[in-house]
Amino acid sequence: MNFLEKLSDATERNNSLLCIGLDPDPELMPAKIGVFKFNKTIIDATSDLVCAYKLNFAFYEALGHEGLEAMKHTVKHIPDNIPVIGDAKRGDIDNTARAYAKAIFDIFNFDATTISPYLGFDSVEPFIEHWDRGVFILCRTSNPSAVDFQNLPLKTKRKNLPLFEIVALRAAKWNKHGNIGLVVGATYPEELKLIRQNHPDMPLLIPGIGAQGGDLASAVGYGVDKRGRNALISSSRQIIYASKERDFAEAARQAASSLREQINHYRPTP
Repeated sequence: MNFLEKLSDATERNNSLLCIGLDPDPELMPAKIGVFKFNKTIIDATSDLVCAYKLNFAFYEALGHEGLEAMKHTVKHIPDNIPVIGDAKRGDIDNTARAYAKAIFDIFNFDATTISPYLGFDSVEPFIEHWDRGVFILCRTSNPSAVDFQNLPLKTKRKNLPLFEIVALRAAKWNKHGNIGLVVGATYPEELKLIRQNHPDMPLLIPGIGAQGGDLASAVGYGVDKRGRNALISSSRQIIYASKERDFAEAARQAASSLREQINHYRPTP
């Protein structure tokens, strides 16, 4: 089963577009609990509520060897029928990209990853050649400074287009295996709407809900495809840190269940 099939299956089975970010921060986690145990407890409490999990490499790399071991054990613990995204945002020349892809897909066994297209096609190709894995290309990111580059107008044959639109067009052109998606932040709803209109079938990974202030109704309404699917609404802090006490798993489940219900409320009927 490839990434898109696994995503479709989890979306249908759990009636969910919710992607939970497992981003361990010792300052926010309950005291005296290890990263893997924390993640394991969250997964066990929420695995019937999600379409995917997403692990941001930075939080694990910051913890050194123990963090990377915890990441590996976390991926292994997630049920096989739920896709796992390695949020690595890699992007480098072809031979380096090939090594990154091997590490993410073959060593850590992620079903999908996030990458930067800034170096062009030869930095993307080693990832998309893993045809059974998903590749989410950074397109319109959720952070405030995204406008510094992503909105810059570039001249094309017909008209000027902002850089993020050109990235989306190139991603569609490169999508020969059908395994490319785009990262488009909920904090820019009009851009999200435009990307979905222009790329109706691509999966969209949509961060920015919750702590970053993205509007959920717009993220869902503009992000889903015509079947009300193919959008992964990502949330981490508001779910996994819903409580710092012993009840953190129950609190996480309640927060995840509530957010899934809200997402489905705004989700259009096909």
